[in-house]
Amino acid sequence: MNSKYVLLGCLYFVQGMPYGLQSSLLPIYLRSVGLSFTKISLAKMLYLPWVLRMLWAPLVDQYHTKQTWLVLSMSGLVLACLACATMSPETNFLPVAVMLLVMNFFASVQDIAVDGVAVRLLRQDEIGYGNTIQVVAFKLGSVLAGGGLLTLMHLLGWGVLFLLLAIIYLLTILYVWSAPVLQLMLGRPSHDGQPRARTFNPWRILQELFHVPGTLWTAGFVLLYKLGEQGATTMFPLFLLDHGFSTQQLGFWNGVVAMVFSITGSSLGGQLMSKWPLSLLKALLLLRFCSLNLQTFLVFIYDDGVSLFKGEHPPAAILSICVQHFIGGLITTLAFSTMMQCTQRADGSIQATHYSFLATLEVLGKLAFSTFVGSIVDWLDFASSFCCFLFLSFISVLYVLNMPPGRS
Repeated sequence: MNSKYVLLGCLYFVQGMPYGLQSSLLPIYLRSVGLSFTKISLAKMLYLPWVLRMLWAPLVDQYHTKQTWLVLSMSGLVLACLACATMSPETNFLPVAVMLLVMNFFASVQDIAVDGVAVRLLRQDEIGYGNTIQVVAFKLGSVLAGGGLLTLMHLLGWGVLFLLLAIIYLLTILYVWSAPVLQLMLGRPSHDGQPRARTFNPWRILQELFHVPGTLWTAGFVLLYKLGEQGATTMFPLFLLDHGFSTQQLGFWNGVVAMVFSITGSSLGGQLMSKWPLSLLKALLLLRFCSLNLQTFLVFIYDDGVSLFKGEHPPAAILSICVQHFIGGLITTLAFSTMMQCTQRADGSIQATHYSFLATLEVLGKLAFSTFVGSIVDWLDFASSFCCFLFLSFISVLYVLNMPPGRS
């Protein structure tokens, strides 16, 4: 396998571990040891460094090499893991929370450096495959740290779990330090070959970012493209739970099988991206809109008392979930490929900052809507809410259909 793909797969895998740890393992573990829902909810504040990473992205771009930042960030993750291993959240909740916040800070620095490496390493014909590795490896790391370690928690305990994470990061540091492909990359000049003056003026940085061709359109796309899908994937399982699905069924079909379909879609997305132009996004967004129409149809007829969900494994609902996650995986890989293609037009001195800017907008687009989607359902009801999700999904279709010349 191409050495650059192995390097990126390894880096994105370990990058996904803190997310899986804190999104899947941490809430369940904290509740199992008797912590209140208030403390568990406050744990969401730990994601703050991911939203603020644009503040330190220019540092990663303008000082030292990406290899140095990778080693420094993962060394910080090792120390944070070792500190967590010496404490227990049931008796040291605040110190553990601080260490997890520190972990997220170093993980966000690592994310900036890894994205910068990917942008510099991948050629145009490799972007599709590279972003397949990015999405799939991140998901696998998240699943390992979330579901895998949670399964072994009763055997390992909190301390041993974090010792294992520290060992994984140490091994990755050794690999990164000796990776030949990184050594070759260090000597590559930026696009114009001219050094730039260092600046941390936010307005100046934004001006430079939006000066890159295609940035404004890409920023709008990453803010919009997930809105309708995000609402449906968040609320459809809860709709099924309210209408007779068991938690066991949802855990298996929406948690396990749907993830398999999502990873399969993400893997296929890179291959399609390498064979067909970016205009493939138009067809996939239209296909997702049709899939969301199916879910909306199921919501309406089930609310009217017509059940398509009879039997132990109701086929209509299961099909809807699997198709939606498969298409969502495809589109996610293509979206990140679109972001990377745009970033590669930037000067090398701002590429990591540029990609982090787009990635932050992508996260904000999903998180902002997820925060309010429950309130929308409480205010309207499921059927009316899904009509809103359809409308948002159609807006993203129109946005891409009106893609400016040179983007396809």
